[in-house]
Amino acid sequence: MTQFNFGGVVEDVITSDEFSLQKARDVLQNETVAVLGYGVQGPGQALNLRDNGIRVIVGQREGGQTWQRALADGFVPGETLFPLEEAATKATIIQYLLSDAGQVTTWPSVKACLDEGNALYFSHGFGIVFKDQTHIIPPQNVDVILVAPKGSGRNVRLNFLDGSGINSSYAVFQDFTGNAKERTLALGIAVGSGYLFPTTFENEVHSDLTGERGVLMGCLAGVMEAQYNLLRKHGHSPSEAFNETVEELTQSLIRLVAENGMDWMFGNCSTTAQRGALDWAPKFRDAVAPVFDTLYEKVVSGEETRRVLEANSAPDYREKLNKELDALKNSEMWRTGATVRSLRPENRKKI
Repeated sequence: MTQFNFGGVVEDVITSDEFSLQKARDVLQNETVAVLGYGVQGPGQALNLRDNGIRVIVGQREGGQTWQRALADGFVPGETLFPLEEAATKATIIQYLLSDAGQVTTWPSVKACLDEGNALYFSHGFGIVFKDQTHIIPPQNVDVILVAPKGSGRNVRLNFLDGSGINSSYAVFQDFTGNAKERTLALGIAVGSGYLFPTTFENEVHSDLTGERGVLMGCLAGVMEAQYNLLRKHGHSPSEAFNETVEELTQSLIRLVAENGMDWMFGNCSTTAQRGALDWAPKFRDAVAPVFDTLYEKVVSGEETRRVLEANSAPDYREKLNKELDALKNSEMWRTGATVRSLRPENRKKI
């Protein structure tokens, strides 16, 4: 464990320099890891584990789209691909990577598959922290651990393939074997983490739910729409409004932020842009701060969790979701986006 200074705050971080892949293999050499769920996080983590030489099997409902996806990725029925409960029974470590609502539905049958000394692994603290709603209460004779990659399942895989890895938080909720932390760190390295930083199940789920509703998705989508609509209202063309709102951000500026930070990006744009950004950033910060306060309160209170579980358990959930997504896709802004993307040089070559 190495200490790093994050903006004046010293934190402990685990890298592959100190917890090597070979050490992870040694820790996991007698384990069988069952990845339950092959939707969002499942494929990336399962494939990375397999490529890193860890004994991994997949548990998934037979015959569905994600079962077919696992087949296409080389998992073999009866050997490395099984129905959910059969995979859970064969495992010593169960990676519970079904959707939050899926975990609630399957928990009674998965719980029955847990043997003493097994590890129950999460990539999200949702089920454990909001147990009053999910009723996910693990038995006392298993380890309960978490590795939460800070990115989509797709990027867990892509970053692994390009050698960069994706940063992950880790936590131990219950240490029955006395080896829970070693198991956690080994799994974190084996799924391809760039580095690992400690958290708790509570902090992980509170920050994650806030982040995806805030800057990462909800706030980003809302702010983009507001600026696009403003420009259109004042007579700017769809192409101009989209390029100034989305394309320049995603194809240029955010890459500069990723490389060296916001200050560096500000320092490498025009003086007019610098002045405007420095003047207006505090105004936007102060304007949205009350919204974030409300958001965080709703996350911690469990109100957001209740909304998710109620919506996802409705019999017409998928139908309603598809309508919402179709409305987004078919809005002028994102239809414009599809055209703009098609005009990128790399995409014109495919036409």
